[in-house]
Amino acid sequence: MQITKLFLIAAIAASAIPAMAQWQWIDARGQKVFSDRAPPADIPTKNILRQPGAGASSRAAEAAPAPGVVAPKAAEKPAESGVDKGLEEQKRKQEQQEAEKTRAEQAKREKSRQENCDRAKQAKATLTSGRVLSSVNANGERGFMDEASRDAEVKRADAVIASECGPLQPMQ
Repeated sequence: MQITKLFLIAAIAASAIPAMAQWQWIDARGQKVFSDRAPPADIPTKNILRQPGAGASSRAAEAAPAPGVVAPKAAEKPAESGVDKGLEEQKRKQEQQEAEKTRAEQAKREKSRQENCDRAKQAKATLTSGRVLSSVNANGERGFMDEASRDAEVKRADAVIASECGPLQPMQ
């Protein structure tokens, strides 16, 4: 007898479950509403959290604000373009700094090349002038340049002129 009473109570309770609120949605004020009737037509589909025959919609549940919190309007939501503005700005600044650094290195390199070119041209002019040239050796003794050493120095000056006075080669 006890078992049949328990079974009867369980059956009555189970039959009452479908009569419970089957619809759940978020109204215009951002509050959760429970009802056994469908929501009004002005409630967007994304705000419907639960409906008869379907469990809670996980996507809608994620988008639902906490009870008592007003959901932001579509116009208030930030535009989602998939690009972080701060990161994009930081990347742009870094690229500008790298470009400026490259320009500074290029200018420094060009200035150095021009100075080397000028010195080589001046040395060649001195070597080919026909004057007697002297130099000081490692022991501090003065010696005069013979024709063979003069020709070797002219060739070296020509090599510097060819490498430093021509068009600038791209950096590698």
